[in-house]
Amino acid sequence: MVLLESINLPMGSKAHNFKLPGIDEAEHSLDDYSDAKVLVLVFMCNHCPYVQGVIDRLIKLQEDFKDKGVQFVGINANESDNYPEDSFEKMPEYAKEWGLNFPYLRDESQEVAKVYQAQCTPDIFVFDNERKLAYHGRIDDNWQHEDQVTKEELKEALSALINGEKVAEKQNPSMGCSIKWK
Repeated sequence: MVLLESINLPMGSKAHNFKLPGIDEAEHSLDDYSDAKVLVLVFMCNHCPYVQGVIDRLIKLQEDFKDKGVQFVGINANESDNYPEDSFEKMPEYAKEWGLNFPYLRDESQEVAKVYQAQCTPDIFVFDNERKLAYHGRIDDNWQHEDQVTKEELKEALSALINGEKVAEKQNPSMGCSIKWK
């Protein structure tokens, strides 16, 4: 397991379009989420202990913010020849086990992950209603022990965006397993 942090990207960068298959057997694109006030793209996978350590928090945030116009979307870009747990076939199993409440898409070519410059799992990108990058960082300050969290940065960013406020300028990177490139 190689630990990486997300890279610092310029705020205000535009979201890139994509067309990816979901575990719901539908094709998904950026335009499919045009009604969302806030779009959260989470580069994630099935086997990563960092994702597994925070998946319940992501699910809870989607639940808490779904009626406020926030839409989460998970994207799995890991190659699966060497990591069969991350295959498209396994994604529905994990989604069911977790009780995933947001779309889970497969980036088999890894082109979407590359264009977004995703580095790790989870790598979280939050876009405002104009689909400009407003937050790119961690969920909170303790991925291992939810009961020891003192700062919920992703939740604070989402609250600021839906209330028309500025997101904190200081953003701590997300960290997790490296994306498994082909």
